[in-house]
Amino acid sequence: MANFCIIAGSSGIAQATTTLLKAAGHSVFTTARDTQKITPDAVLDASDFAAVDAVVEQAVAKLGGLDGIVNCAGSLLLKPAHLTSQEQYQQVITASLTTAFATVRAAGKHLTNGGSVVLLSSAAAMEGLANHEAIAAAKAGIIGLTLSAAATYATSNIRFNAVAPGLTATPLTASLTANETSRKFSEGMHALGRLGTPEDVARAIVFLLDPLNNWITGQVLAVDGGLSRVRPKK
Repeated sequence: MANFCIIAGSSGIAQATTTLLKAAGHSVFTTARDTQKITPDAVLDASDFAAVDAVVEQAVAKLGGLDGIVNCAGSLLLKPAHLTSQEQYQQVITASLTTAFATVRAAGKHLTNGGSVVLLSSAAAMEGLANHEAIAAAKAGIIGLTLSAAATYATSNIRFNAVAPGLTATPLTASLTANETSRKFSEGMHALGRLGTPEDVARAIVFLLDPLNNWITGQVLAVDGGLSRVRPKK
C-alpha cells in the first residue's frame, strides 16, 4: 500500500480521490484552508511556499514517507478580460497556478524516493472558451509547469502529470449546474452529453498516482467528455 498527500482536500474532486485511495487501502494525509467541509490532517494556505513545504514534510513524517501528492486547489471565475479586475485575476492565478508551483517545489524537496505528482488543469486551457481568460491563463500555466517539472525531476524518479477536467458537477460549479437551462447548454458542449462527476476525475488521478503506471510522466489527461477534442454530430 502507498502513502499520499492531498492538498485542498475539501474540494469535491479531492474528497472523491481520498475516498477511492482509502478504499484501495492506501494512507492519505489531507490539507484544507479550514475545517468547514472536512477535518483535515493540516490546515494550509496552499499558496504559501513555506507552509506547503512544512506540511509535506509533516506528511512524510506522519506516514513514514510519501508516494505521491495531488493538488486540487483552484477557483472559478467566468468573466471576459475587460471586466476582470487585477485583484480578481490575481486571486485566480494564486488559487490555481501559485498553489501548483508550491506543490511542485515541495515535491522536489521531499519525494526523495521518487513518486507521482498530479496537478489539476482544465479543458479551458486546451479549448478556447468564451469568458474563461483568467482561469484559462492559470490552468494553461499548470500544463507548462507540469511539462517542465517532469523534465527536471525525471532523474529523481518523480513523475509529474496533470488532469484537465471538463465541467464537473461539484460545489464549486454549482452556480453553473443548478440552473436547468445553463446545465443543459453545458451538457451539450460535451460530446458524451453529460457533465463530469468528481469520481470521473478522481479515477484518472488515482490512475496517474498508481506506482504500477510509473512509465507515465509529462502528460495532460483530458477527462472532459470530449469537450476539448470532439465535436459530435447534431
